[in-house]
Amino acid sequence: MSRIINAISAVLMVLALTGGAHAQPLSALARVDTGASRITDSGGVVEVSLALSQAVPFRLRHVNDPYRLVADFNEALWPRSGLGAINRSARVTELRAGALQPGWSRLVLELTGPLVVAQAALRPYGPGAGQMLAIRLEPATPAEFSRRARAVPVEDFWDIDTTAFSAAPLARQDGTRPLQVVLDPGHGGIDPGAERGGVVEADLMLTFARELAELLRREGVEVALTRNEDIFVPLEARMSIARAARADLFVSLHADVVAEGVATGATVYTLAESASDEAAQKLAERHDRADLLAGVDLTRKSDEIAHVLMDMARTDNTPRSNALAGALVDGLRDAVGRLHKRPHQKAVFSVLKAPDIPSVLIELGFMSSPRDLENLIDPEWRTAAAGGIRDAILVWAREDAARAKLLRQ
Repeated sequence: MSRIINAISAVLMVLALTGGAHAQPLSALARVDTGASRITDSGGVVEVSLALSQAVPFRLRHVNDPYRLVADFNEALWPRSGLGAINRSARVTELRAGALQPGWSRLVLELTGPLVVAQAALRPYGPGAGQMLAIRLEPATPAEFSRRARAVPVEDFWDIDTTAFSAAPLARQDGTRPLQVVLDPGHGGIDPGAERGGVVEADLMLTFARELAELLRREGVEVALTRNEDIFVPLEARMSIARAARADLFVSLHADVVAEGVATGATVYTLAESASDEAAQKLAERHDRADLLAGVDLTRKSDEIAHVLMDMARTDNTPRSNALAGALVDGLRDAVGRLHKRPHQKAVFSVLKAPDIPSVLIELGFMSSPRDLENLIDPEWRTAAAGGIRDAILVWAREDAARAKLLRQ
């Protein structure tokens, strides 16, 4: 029977890792930071600076009657709060932005006179993958503006190579290879998870995992998913998948419901210490020896020796998991604001029992809460949450590497 179970797990592992190697279509992944964006007007020249969370293809064109500059973006998301934070100028009197169609959005600048694009470029901005779109508008004659308006599009950056703006690969703790993150979309297949108002947890978490994976990949992080379709993957097989992918950290994603009482806000879980010994013992009893610790052959070791070695690994790993949880709490709070009243908790989840892989389980929210459910199905909120998790992982990885370097000295 154990051979059958292991064979099934191996097949599931191959399917999940093969599917996870393909990037999914992106959707609203670049956020516009209106607070960092600005318009300056000096000597007749207008400088428009638009802060983006990452590089995106864009297209500019001039439109007559009245004078306007229209900017179309692929995969850019505008804040629901509007554009009030971006200052206006004597020559740019109004800004309008919104969705054009799935994957496309548009910004319109109302101009008081004929101003044409003299220069437009994306430049690195802030930490991570941030980019500042700088547009320089210079005065022109009405005839020149009309000529530009007839050339549609006059400025085309649609085929921009966004990979040119990708970050260098982020290294793992020892610097030997890029950081490998395994994302675990909860449930799937015959186990749909929580359901509320026609929304299914398994589908929602797969969507979110794909969105988060793209953000991480754009930062030079290697990402694998425990499943990349609606299939059932046993809980213990998910850990096997993570180890096969040489995971440097494991993030399980969920959105639960509570049958009684009220629970709201994101929560980050790490393994409860009281469950560690029991977890190690059960792992030693159930798993193939090669599947317990990366790089350590336990095939001919007794249960007692395997237990001791796993306990030593967990002693090193537990502080790293807790540090990751702390970074995630900070990152999510900065990105989406309100979290659960106890945002970092400990629990006995099977997917957290790997003794040598920093592991967390994130409850993004509770589908039993109308407000949380509204957030979870909102692409803008998910983009913000994914950005917070991405930022937290980057911070943690760099700090983790720095701590390891100090210990090696």
